[in-house]
Amino acid sequence: MPAMENIAGNLFFIGLMGAGKTTLGKYTAQALGRPFYDSDQEICKRTGVSIPTIFELEGEDGFREREAAVIDELTALNNIVLATGGGAVMREENRSKLCTRGTVIYLHARPEILLERTRHDNNRPLLQVEDPLVKLQELYNLRDGVYRSAADIVIEPTHQNCHKTVEKLLQLLSQK
Repeated sequence: MPAMENIAGNLFFIGLMGAGKTTLGKYTAQALGRPFYDSDQEICKRTGVSIPTIFELEGEDGFREREAAVIDELTALNNIVLATGGGAVMREENRSKLCTRGTVIYLHARPEILLERTRHDNNRPLLQVEDPLVKLQELYNLRDGVYRSAADIVIEPTHQNCHKTVEKLLQLLSQK
């Protein structure tokens, strides 16, 4: 296990839905003894409703406004681990805050894998379409370059063993 004291500052997870941002973020926070936040969960907690409900009532633009406010607030904290929503980095203001206030970790996964992981999750409004794989491919094509340009670290999570992925990530972080 790498030396944890070498890992300073905030850690921000980005990537498409189903990449493992929340799961790996929680494990990473636990390993480092830091608080964990999930921007989507934080929005739900503050509004008292689900993301699909926010999309339905306010549209994607309304949701993105809420998301930007939460990301601004959370990234201003110190020594936290944050999992962002998949589309958060598409806004320049969010990207800027993530990139200047911590280490950005892109969890990269192909659309076919993401579909497998999200197939039974009705809490993802962007996937409530006839062909979710086509939608995931579109999102991947649109976002992969942006994720990569914002990331300090790109890691391919293995779904079979989260602990090994976190160990690999902590190794990479301790070398930064």
